[in-house]
Amino acid sequence: MESEGQWWKSQLAADIHQALRIKELKLPTYQAQSPQIGMRRYFADLLAVLSNRYQLCPTARHLAVYLLDLFMDHYDVAVRQLYVIALSCLLLASKFEEKEDRVPKLEQLNTLGFMCSLNLTLNKRDLIKMELLLLETFGWNLCMPTPAHFIDYYLHAAVQEGDLHNGWPLSSMSKTKTFMDKYTHYFLEVSLQREFLSFRPSQVAAACIAASRICLQISPSWTTVLHLLTGYSWDHLTQCIQLIAHDNDVKEANKSKSSPSASQSLQPQAHVPHSPATPSLQRQPISSSQQLLLQASSYPQLPQHSAALSQETPQGTEASVLPSFPCWRKPCFSSSSSQGKRAMIARTVFC
Repeated sequence: MESEGQWWKSQLAADIHQALRIKELKLPTYQAQSPQIGMRRYFADLLAVLSNRYQLCPTARHLAVYLLDLFMDHYDVAVRQLYVIALSCLLLASKFEEKEDRVPKLEQLNTLGFMCSLNLTLNKRDLIKMELLLLETFGWNLCMPTPAHFIDYYLHAAVQEGDLHNGWPLSSMSKTKTFMDKYTHYFLEVSLQREFLSFRPSQVAAACIAASRICLQISPSWTTVLHLLTGYSWDHLTQCIQLIAHDNDVKEANKSKSSPSASQSLQPQAHVPHSPATPSLQRQPISSSQQLLLQASSYPQLPQHSAALSQETPQGTEASVLPSFPCWRKPCFSSSSSQGKRAMIARTVFC
């Protein structure tokens, strides 16, 4: 959608937003039933690293991860083939969301460090077959809204003239908007974790805005304008914000080993569930033709990941044990544990 420009500033912004909200009600339900679910965090980080490498827009990055989630949830695929599937998801998402000159080329992918170390080479014929398999799995529909599709529309109204910082009027609207954009996209990256798949994409995007306002100590934390724009009240966002706060607190605790000070506590509220009529991708065995595509003879056998990667435990927990907010530390954009893992992956990918 980057080729369409800044739609959130156009006269059709409200209509486009409403169309995205309708489409998100029809998203398949994520069941988290893949046998390789322990590898999910590694491949999500790998896609994020590659997206940054090729300067893909956030919508392409989030769509690629979502396509991978749905495919893994739908099929029982050998771990050694997940690299090919992940790269195919990245290509499909970038073709759908990006300009043509931004789409990664096959030659570029084959020169990646991990491709060389695994003795893995993609060819055009097999890559097209994989893309066709993905498209058939999703019913040839890649118009699947993610939090990244909503974030710019909500960011446009995230900072307003009447906002206060520590009880005082904002000293610089432009600087506040700059920090708001930085914090929001930081939390948008946090939302790539699979625990956020239980929320609607628009709800996650709205929670990222609210969490950013809390970190910037902007009051009120949620305005009437944002309520009307997003359609979510504060109570609808509380549980999702708690999950974001928990992730941030874990990273800070690992970094400083210091406990946060006590503060005002908000009781988590039930999030807005998916519509009962939401379709679900039923798990099914791969057909004989698909087995030919995914069988070991198509690509060299890939080694298993280490236990540190294959046994990754989710960072999210039940709302009852999440820390209170808004008294959590501001996120560190340069030394968080998640970015440390991505830096390690980047060294593997591009060396």
